[in-house]
Amino acid sequence: MDDSLVGLGLVALGGALGAATRYAVALVVATPGGTLVANVAGSLLLGVLAARRLPDRLQSFAATGFCSSFTTYSTFTVETLSLSAPAAVGYVLATYALGLAGAMVGVTLGRRA
Repeated sequence: MDDSLVGLGLVALGGALGAATRYAVALVVATPGGTLVANVAGSLLLGVLAARRLPDRLQSFAATGFCSSFTTYSTFTVETLSLSAPAAVGYVLATYALGLAGAMVGVTLGRRA
């Protein structure tokens, strides 16, 4: 089978699992908190993956597929617009600060493993 088709399949499979996991988080944690949890957790996981030297296929599955579908910028944006101005500012600041912190922790953990 063509390597690019295998890669596409791995990204699709990872994406499907990431989307399903994101949905599960939304069932447990109400909006917009669920989006914040998913984005921070996804940033942490992506940080770990970025720091590791993983085979291309695993990277495609986990980073491009799973993490991209698990985290969600579009939902974050729409939820931000639904909040009052003070709440929206706090939500944006918290999302970016915690997401960056999550990625930094992930990179640190990934380098240690």
